[in-house]
Amino acid sequence: MKRVVIVLNTSWNIYNFRLNLMKSLRDKGFKVIALAPKDDYSEKLKDEGFEWVDLPLENDGTNPIKELLQIIRFYKIYKQINPDIVLHYTIKPNIYGTLAAKCLNIPVINNVSGLGTIFLNESLSAKVAKLLYRVSFRFADAVFFQNEDDQRVFIDNKLVKSNQSQVIPGSGIDSSRFAPLEVQKDDSTQTVFLMIARLIKEKGIVEYIEAIKMLKVQYPKVRFQLIGSLYLENPSAISEALLQRWIGERLIEYICFSDNMEEVIAGVDCVVLPSYREGLSRVLLEAASMAKPIVTTNVAGCKDVVDDGINGFLCNVKDANSLAKQMEKMILMSEEDRKRMGEKGREIIIFFFILLSGQFLCC
Repeated sequence: MKRVVIVLNTSWNIYNFRLNLMKSLRDKGFKVIALAPKDDYSEKLKDEGFEWVDLPLENDGTNPIKELLQIIRFYKIYKQINPDIVLHYTIKPNIYGTLAAKCLNIPVINNVSGLGTIFLNESLSAKVAKLLYRVSFRFADAVFFQNEDDQRVFIDNKLVKSNQSQVIPGSGIDSSRFAPLEVQKDDSTQTVFLMIARLIKEKGIVEYIEAIKMLKVQYPKVRFQLIGSLYLENPSAISEALLQRWIGERLIEYICFSDNMEEVIAGVDCVVLPSYREGLSRVLLEAASMAKPIVTTNVAGCKDVVDDGINGFLCNVKDANSLAKQMEKMILMSEEDRKRMGEKGREIIIFFFILLSGQFLCC
């Protein structure tokens, strides 16, 4: 039985975003092994019948000695597992895992699901990361991107060869799970907005808060929800104190992450994501699949999901005024018009993945 190893920076990430892929590979006769740091979802992966192997990983470490030790750690684990192929996701598995696998002649497929903060600045760490990409990706058998803009950035920066890379739009979603659900609404509420993202500035959280401040003056009954985890290791992270201040000022209703996100999304009128850049936003795909209209930025990975004026509205990046104006359009729409806009989004998503399935069946 051929062995496939799927590697990410958290077990939570594997469970929430790659579980269906793992099940599909298993159904096709592969032995699938999850490799990720231990967290609350490691046991859930084992409960699903998969082997899970611990990968101690410092996701934000920069000490060169410790980083070298991480490559050695990948090497030892791969040598022990002896997989037939490895699928890497996220930065450090993509870079360090590829170098380790090359030393053992193990085929590698890398997945770039977004460029991350390193491509939004020209810091020293960004330059080092690009250099490491350039070195390690030479040894990858294939590199998949989620949109053409990201692929072009890598090709133009000579981080990957064009004949080595391919665009696979998104990582897929379960459209039967993320399907429209009827929820009884409180008649006293005008509109409910929801933003789901890690609490870092690049996700547009500051612009979301500034837009809320503008809108609350004229629309006091509109509700603004936020689901997001603190990511304090990131230099652009929102602090817990700032988050608590927003909650205390009643700007947002803060909701913890749930394994049943479809139930949360079902209860809102519109999903908002003012991100500076995405691979192909899974949040937006899930929202569209549930027939929820969207307000998002006109950038790679966000604009690919929204046809402006058809299933949502696009705003300018890093522009709270533009975001507020597009959210106001959603407030002023009738419930029937919002519903029709959401239904159009669901149609686009279903058609999109039918086309994508056909593309791979023909390959």
